[in-house]
Amino acid sequence: MKNEEAVRIFMENSAKVAARPIRVNGITHMNEVLGEILANESAIYCPGISELEKSATIDTERRVDAYRDATVAVEESVAGIAETGSVVVTSANGRAVQASLLPAHHIAILSADNIFMSLDEFFAGLGKTLPTNITLITGPSRTADIELTLTIGVHGPEKVSILVV
Repeated sequence: MKNEEAVRIFMENSAKVAARPIRVNGITHMNEVLGEILANESAIYCPGISELEKSATIDTERRVDAYRDATVAVEESVAGIAETGSVVVTSANGRAVQASLLPAHHIAILSADNIFMSLDEFFAGLGKTLPTNITLITGPSRTADIELTLTIGVHGPEKVSILVV
């Protein structure tokens, strides 16, 4: 695979920032892993816009229609940045960027072919028409006060899992 080095670096760097990267081999394996991760979740949001999202097997009785009602969001990210271990979500195709930020757990589905070595490489491939909003998620949300007391999950998800397909 031409992108194997970028995938390796992405996996290492996303783990360093307290995300949980998991390499999956195809849709069947992705759904097995999703089943394990979502076993105890009751309010799951998945927009079902992309083919990978449509392939995600999620019990209909546990799915919610609005991300604001969800404890976990499962969605495809448009890209990954190897140098930082970040996933990229955008507002393209009617996506609500808040879906990746509001629920306590964000599960990003990321195609290995969409992992770029650097942010510059990602932006170089975007072309001239940019989405209205681009958000980079580098692990769980962190913030600290003036006394350096670290708090997780204030401005975004408390947990980030990344399934690299």
